[in-house]
Amino acid sequence: MGLFAILSSTMSKNPVLPRFAESLQTPEGFWTGFVAIASTIPGILISLPAGSLSDILGRRKVLLISSLIFASAPFFYLLINSWWQLILVRFYHGFATGMFVPVAEALIAETFPMKRGERISLFSSVTIVGRTIAPLLGGFILLITNYNFHRLYLAVGIAGVTAFITALPFLRKKKITAKSEYSRGTTLKGIIYGWKNVAGTHGVLTVGLVEASQYYTYGSVEFFFVKYMGDIAGLDPFLQGVIMASQLAVVTLFKPYFGRLSDRVGRRIPIITGSIISGIPLVVIPFYTPFPILLFLSMMYGLGFSLVTSSTPALVSELVPMEVVGSAMGLLSTIMDVGQTLGPIICSLILVTSLGYVGLFSSLTFVLMLSCTMFVLSGIAKASLNNHT
Repeated sequence: MGLFAILSSTMSKNPVLPRFAESLQTPEGFWTGFVAIASTIPGILISLPAGSLSDILGRRKVLLISSLIFASAPFFYLLINSWWQLILVRFYHGFATGMFVPVAEALIAETFPMKRGERISLFSSVTIVGRTIAPLLGGFILLITNYNFHRLYLAVGIAGVTAFITALPFLRKKKITAKSEYSRGTTLKGIIYGWKNVAGTHGVLTVGLVEASQYYTYGSVEFFFVKYMGDIAGLDPFLQGVIMASQLAVVTLFKPYFGRLSDRVGRRIPIITGSIISGIPLVVIPFYTPFPILLFLSMMYGLGFSLVTSSTPALVSELVPMEVVGSAMGLLSTIMDVGQTLGPIICSLILVTSLGYVGLFSSLTFVLMLSCTMFVLSGIAKASLNNHT
């Protein structure tokens, strides 16, 4: 379900969205940017409430709603004839991913209590595969159809419907979460209770800060590392693609293994080690331009990033009672989205100063080291047996 869902949502924007918006004569400037971020706003807004609702109503119902959005949203693109309609459809489409990812991770956490790191990381790697295939497949469809946007979005719709069909047998299974005090009373009271419980749990916000710093950095590297390779290193687009694809391949391949490692040795060691490993190459990047060195540094960063992010969701799910794990995963997803959104914005401001790329990449290392230090000082220990069971 995750493979086809993320394939569908990613293919709806990459690489088709800029050209589609241009064909609709979207005004340059603010509105063009708003088209680009319209689908990310729901992710920030809905992840936490969706996770909380899954604690009360069950994961199955919330996943069913998100799969219906995945299946229906692509066909609304076929009805668009104005740029403002594109914004509305992108906004609607964004709710699917915002609901799906944290709830799916919460379900995996409660289904595999002793293998949370490995199984959540495996799920994440599969979605990365879908995200990687999407621009290649979307670009190929645009090429062979001479930029026929309707045919592209039909393909997006097929992937979305496939995700829905794939989910149906699984979604018919009964909810496995036991009833608790949290699921009694009104839904609103249950949501508020869940939020208070999660926010009041020692370590959740600290782990959220670590996750936000990782995606703050990842979002910045994704954009500015490519810009550095073109502006300063003078690498051609193909070599730039090789470096970024290698980084993504490292994350995809190693995440499940690092998740399994964290299941065995605990979450603290991978998080601390990964923060250091991901921070070192970033501060070094602006001093080198040869392709082999930049390739090595990129892959080293990918190793550190995957080491940390294979442990953080599992750790959060272990810090809170099982009846509010959906709220916890929703909060983590919200914090992650905020970090990934702020990173490129702040880094763009640093880049135009006299600090340039040295200041930009050094600031990313500083953010990672700061969050790692706060994590170490927080004294978050291995989750208790009660949370595992």
